[in-house]
Amino acid sequence: MDDPAFQVIVLGPTGGPKEDAVTGLLVRSTSTSWSKSSVVAVDAGTLLAGIVRILDQTLTTDEEGRAAVNDGPFVGLQPPHKSSHANAAYIFREVIASVLITHPHLDHLSGLAINTPIVEASNGPKTVAGLPSAISAMKHHMFNDIIWPNLSDEDGGAGLITYQRLVEGGNPRFGRGESRGYVRACEGLVTKCLSVSHGRCKQRYDAESGRHHRIGSAVFAPDQMVMSTARKLSIDQSDGAMYSPARSPHFAPGLGATPSKDTTNWGVVESSAFFIRDDKTGKEIIIFGDIEPDSVSLEPRNKRVWEIAAPKIVTGSLRAIFIECSYNDAIDDETLYGHLCPRHLIAELKVLASKVEEARPDQSQQEGQRRRGRSSKRKRKDSDTADYAREQPTDHNRDGQMLRNIPPLALTENQKMNSSATGASQGLACNGQTQKLDHRL
Repeated sequence: MDDPAFQVIVLGPTGGPKEDAVTGLLVRSTSTSWSKSSVVAVDAGTLLAGIVRILDQTLTTDEEGRAAVNDGPFVGLQPPHKSSHANAAYIFREVIASVLITHPHLDHLSGLAINTPIVEASNGPKTVAGLPSAISAMKHHMFNDIIWPNLSDEDGGAGLITYQRLVEGGNPRFGRGESRGYVRACEGLVTKCLSVSHGRCKQRYDAESGRHHRIGSAVFAPDQMVMSTARKLSIDQSDGAMYSPARSPHFAPGLGATPSKDTTNWGVVESSAFFIRDDKTGKEIIIFGDIEPDSVSLEPRNKRVWEIAAPKIVTGSLRAIFIECSYNDAIDDETLYGHLCPRHLIAELKVLASKVEEARPDQSQQEGQRRRGRSSKRKRKDSDTADYAREQPTDHNRDGQMLRNIPPLALTENQKMNSSATGASQGLACNGQTQKLDHRL
């Protein structure tokens, strides 16, 4: 692998029940120093507490009595203070440019709410970015002067945070070429967001009103609850048998996922997958929020993410995927509650592997181009990259089926698993379980 393009620091890898290590990650480009606005946070269940915990173990003083960090994830940071708490506040105020929220559940949001009062007016508001449904939930149900003070710059709030409502799938007005649709996350990094499904509930987001409403209210007529044609088409009918070895009782076998008759009484919990791109190298990572398998979802959306990811794997630009695996395989589909377990994660990766095969250039065509000598330097580079991808080690799952060319995985939420190594024990290629704090990718 080339020199790392990303550093990803895991502040919290769980969804509870302990509140001190719920989901939160920091991401920066290795092409930047630990300077102002050089880091983006992805989710903020844990934020300051996680930074303090690391600094408590690594902050020291040099020969002249100045604070220094010579070990751990924050190596290279020039701490302006001698205490871990003061330096954590400095990192939040100055170094973290924005916070990307995958979805507004407390284990992904609570740290942001508790930590935000330390933002100072002189630093300007902290950007909090997410899909409109996530921003709406934060605005109306968290920073609403009831659950928590309105610290936003909307509706007469304190102005400590500013909301950035992201365009689902990327904003086509921004970026060019491979960066089209991406928006700035921090210095050196850009991002785009795709929606994924995270279970079902009795609330549904209404884009017209910008708020969530209860299913059955006047806002939603019964025919609006039926899955749209676009969502139905997000699954290849030919892939129907690939999603899971354990078909959910909610769905009939056959052509893809078929919603149960009760879909008019349920809405879908929306979560996100962030594609984060390094400006300098063009390398990318994907960080998922909580996610359920397409095979049991009322609105299957994962295949669309895999279709976008597959060409990036073929060219070698996708460095890693951060994805949850909340349960072990003892769980049944009825009680997944919008999460993954190893059998479903493996099934999803098989779909990704099939999309990689489809996206891979035809080898004989490449050889013919090389023989004719008509390939440009760029085409030769793409061909070499594709050849390299084909030569990567193959991983086998417990059924002996092959998962080719899948980039390294890091399990971001496995608090419900009997063992954090469950995924790896079933053949997943993991570049680090949740015990690994600092990822260089």
